[in-house]
Amino acid sequence: MELGFEMMTLFEKIYWVTAVVASIFLIILLLLTFIGGEIDDIDGDVDAEIDADTGIDFQFLSFKNLVGFFTIFGWSGIACLDAGMSTAVTVLISVMCGLLMMFAMASLFYYLGKLQSSGTLKLKNALNQIGEVYLTIGANRASIGKVSINVQGTLRELEALTNADIDLVQGNVVIVKEVTANGILIVEPINK
Repeated sequence: MELGFEMMTLFEKIYWVTAVVASIFLIILLLLTFIGGEIDDIDGDVDAEIDADTGIDFQFLSFKNLVGFFTIFGWSGIACLDAGMSTAVTVLISVMCGLLMMFAMASLFYYLGKLQSSGTLKLKNALNQIGEVYLTIGANRASIGKVSINVQGTLRELEALTNADIDLVQGNVVIVKEVTANGILIVEPINK
């Protein structure tokens, strides 16, 4: 192998070194991702400036994407050289392949980021939702009870009051009409 490397042209050596070094970094990043390691420390200043900019959601230029670029750049360049292509064609094809890889990785991370939810319950999403009384709610806001209601795709038990003239007991079907500043639902019975 050492003799083979020494017989290569400078152009071929650049592609081989780029491909091997970038592949090692890519394997390390993959291993850290699979074992749950923090890759933010490796990203360093390259991603820090982009992450701080709240106007950019689609990160084309990041450490991970650059590693992907150089990995594909190197290996596609080696493939072009092995196929006997000219220097100009090799550079053009390897740069295009690297840029496509960067775009694919940026798109993947962008859409994966869109799948995340904050997990924050927004009680305003409970407005006009129908639920069922779980714990008795006192008439005319006399006592706080609880309702079972589907909010943001999850069945929840939330505190509730009513302006109705009768107590709302377990099993009554209600609709949320208002949410107070301190997060208590104001509900009304639904007449059947």
